[in-house]
Amino acid sequence: MTRLEEWKKAVLGSQVVLGLLLALMPWFAGFAAETTAAWTAWVTGAVIALVAIAGFFGYAFAASWVNLVAGVWAFVAPWLIGFAAVAAAMWSHVVIGPLVAVAAAIELWREYRPGKAAHA
Repeated sequence: MTRLEEWKKAVLGSQVVLGLLLALMPWFAGFAAETTAAWTAWVTGAVIALVAIAGFFGYAFAASWVNLVAGVWAFVAPWLIGFAAVAAAMWSHVVIGPLVAVAAAIELWREYRPGKAAHA
């Protein structure tokens, strides 16, 4: 296994964990009764985790792009959807979203950085 493959597995594994964590945050942080915030966490977390799992099966490039968008979405969702006043929900999204987005961006950079030799 090459270093790049090890890196991909680490990034995808972290995204699975972060996605599951976001999906479970309504119960962990106590905002499951806040319907909008909870559903946003459940759906966004599930998307992040499922997309990362798909990345293990040869779709890492697409998974990184989708999770980049999902991470940014998680970050801005409290204000766009209107649950920023629910502190636990807002902080869950504001912390986990950028972690997912940064991991996806780093994966994209490592895979497609300038000067890297092309591979088949």
